[in-house]
Amino acid sequence: MVTLFDNTLKRLVEAAEHLDLDPGFLEKLKKALEMTQARLSIRMDDGSIKSFLAFRCRYDDSLGPTKGGIRFHQQVNADEVMALALMMTSKCAVMDLPFGGAKGGVMVDPHSLSNMEHERLSRAFIRAFAHVIGPDRDIPAPDVGTNEKTMAWMMDEYSTIVGKRTPAVITGKPVALGGSLGRDDATARGAYNIMQNKAHTLGLERGARVAIQGFGNAGMHMAQLLDAAGYKIVAVSDSKGAVHAPAGFDIGELLAAKRCGGSVTSMAGSAGASEIPGDALVAVECEVLALAALENMVHKGNAGSIKARLIVELANGPVTPEADEILKAMNVVILPDILANAGGVTVSYFEWVQNREGDRWTLDQVHARLKTAMEREADAVWAYVRDKNIPLRTAAYVLALSRIAAAMEALGTEKF
Repeated sequence: MVTLFDNTLKRLVEAAEHLDLDPGFLEKLKKALEMTQARLSIRMDDGSIKSFLAFRCRYDDSLGPTKGGIRFHQQVNADEVMALALMMTSKCAVMDLPFGGAKGGVMVDPHSLSNMEHERLSRAFIRAFAHVIGPDRDIPAPDVGTNEKTMAWMMDEYSTIVGKRTPAVITGKPVALGGSLGRDDATARGAYNIMQNKAHTLGLERGARVAIQGFGNAGMHMAQLLDAAGYKIVAVSDSKGAVHAPAGFDIGELLAAKRCGGSVTSMAGSAGASEIPGDALVAVECEVLALAALENMVHKGNAGSIKARLIVELANGPVTPEADEILKAMNVVILPDILANAGGVTVSYFEWVQNREGDRWTLDQVHARLKTAMEREADAVWAYVRDKNIPLRTAAYVLALSRIAAAMEALGTEKF
């Protein structure tokens, strides 16, 4: 069985073919630096004890302390965590951040937890992994099923363990506890910055139709940014289903419907919107398909039905390698995850810097620095596309691998 980690590693191996590297560099990256598993046992509100399996993977620290989110999801497993940690390693390298890659997760349905149970589980995670993380060793952040409140509990628990307030150990915190302004929409804004900067190259025009799979934090912010820029949001989906409005949604009404009804499907039957199956969203007529849900959502079984000319990967690993080949033959351009959604980790880096310096940046400063970083690294990826005549995804991995290999070489033979 081909796993998510297999697919991720395959892309790195393919990128290595375009670089003149010592085979030892790639051999080192085929295995994670450190994988830790723990049992988290907490008392539930009814007085019972439940145990949950948890993981933290530090994949590679050649470029600096490792960085990566913690997800609470019922499908979390060791292979997924390791694959996402490898993606984070590549993502930090693409953005030229002084971080390696990591990821963590707990096998739990977060919707089944009360607020107090969520807090107990969050604090239990830190107690189990306090020896793994640290502001100079491994810095977690939010991911699927976690948020700024989760990060606040985790930062507080770590601070209690080490005996001093340590905001730089966690990013994605509430602003009141040292979180950065601009972190809430950073993932979407980073992709938006690239789309605007490369609009001519990508063939994007005002009024282009957009379908968004996954209407969580990244998906909602992407809808707002693109709508304000003149794009037309014609379809959105969440875990309950999807809605399609060929004439375009009023974003204010869509967000209100999501808040009040709990799902975008509550828009069905109003404002020209009709409900469609969730898995049918990828096939709607549009110019841009933004994938903001989970991994492997576009695969060989549905890739051929896609009408979009551009796919933007706001989620990690949403397109399988088999689907990549099908879409390449269809001349569909893919803005790859390790570049497209790197705005989140970039602003997390900004937060870490602010915490360590005891400083606070304005929202304008964060937005300006993010825009500069996204455009600079997009230019670097596009340069590889031109020079080597390779797809964007391969070019992004080539850029990442070249930077990781340079750091490994600089560390000397004892580390290599």
